[in-house]
Amino acid sequence: MHPSHDPAFLRGMTQSRSVTRRDAFRLAGLSAAGLALAACGVQGKKVAAPKADAVADYWSAKKKNGTLRFANWPLYIDKDGKKYPSLEMFTADTGIQVAYQEAIQDNGSFFGKIQPLLAADNDIGFDLMVLTNGLQLSKAIALGYLVPLDHSQLPNFAANAAPKVKNPTWDPNNVHTVPWTVGLTGIAYNPKYVDEVTSIQDLWNPKYKGKVGMMLDTQEVANFGLFSLGIDPDKSTEADWRKAGDKLRQQRDAGLVRKYYENDYVDALVRGDVWITMAWSGDIFQQVAEGKDLRFVVPAEGGTIWTDNMCIPKTAQNPVDALTLMDYVYQPKIATMLVEYINYITPVPATKDLVLADAAKAKGEDRASLEQIAKSPLIFPSAADMAKLRSYRTLTTAEEKVFESIFQPITQG
Repeated sequence: MHPSHDPAFLRGMTQSRSVTRRDAFRLAGLSAAGLALAACGVQGKKVAAPKADAVADYWSAKKKNGTLRFANWPLYIDKDGKKYPSLEMFTADTGIQVAYQEAIQDNGSFFGKIQPLLAADNDIGFDLMVLTNGLQLSKAIALGYLVPLDHSQLPNFAANAAPKVKNPTWDPNNVHTVPWTVGLTGIAYNPKYVDEVTSIQDLWNPKYKGKVGMMLDTQEVANFGLFSLGIDPDKSTEADWRKAGDKLRQQRDAGLVRKYYENDYVDALVRGDVWITMAWSGDIFQQVAEGKDLRFVVPAEGGTIWTDNMCIPKTAQNPVDALTLMDYVYQPKIATMLVEYINYITPVPATKDLVLADAAKAKGEDRASLEQIAKSPLIFPSAADMAKLRSYRTLTTAEEKVFESIFQPITQG
């Protein structure tokens, strides 16, 4: 069995690492303390969005150099031993050699390293990096740290990216970013204890008193408070946040919540400590693939979509080479290589048929594993689920303080 086609192998690698992808995301400064510290620690002057002629001016003088320095998260690309098959194909097709590093453990610490260099217009050592939508990415855009993308050189993105990942609220028209992978926050539950779940209100069902898991992360929990009131987080106001805070406080004070979890909610769900909980799609896919009888739903009122995004720092030495790779991975055949390795949602919907085609050519466990990936709504969400997904509210520094003052005392008080 080829390792890149063996989810069990991948899961083993995933679970053996000390910091999972979502652990790292959680540690990205999205906790209240992290937000406050990050907000205080980043200095710089916000810049206006680039004009069209500024984009042309930047790229007109740039040339392909045949080399690329790529910073990504651990275990976040297809790998065969010490080789990266998709990057080797990229080199063969373009002549660009890639120095690939798993340099990003969490958004906060990585941004803390590169921010002083970017502020001083110094090279950060990478031409391409992957950042999650949230505080650090928004600051990088606002402070002019990212190169505006030349979309005339991104034809595969234009042709093959899912509509849902285009024009995100935190980066309108994908001026600075295109997605690497996508994940969902929904509800997971154990059907042994919980009836079929369709509504977010089940997290407030007194029948599950003391068996409800909620997330510690304030942006995550705030979104679910807002969803419960029928409010779109992207459009929410301070008054909405206060209403959502009241709703979440009622849930806590009624004794419904067993704990506000970090990544450890998965073990609690498997053990039966909680019966129903907020959950990340990739985590539950891994558990189901291992045979656990769990369910994951995007509730009718909505769920959260988050994205890890490719972007080019303004001091990149090889921006054309970086832009070339950004478009290259949007070829369905390359995106298929990635999704068959990474247990998160691909931004290229056409990969589903290609994974099924690979499954049809495979045998035994290989076939079963590939079919499981292709048919999983956690990897390929339905159009109905995608329509219900919303992002985190993009916050100004002043808004962060108010936002945290409302939600931090609920989960950490």
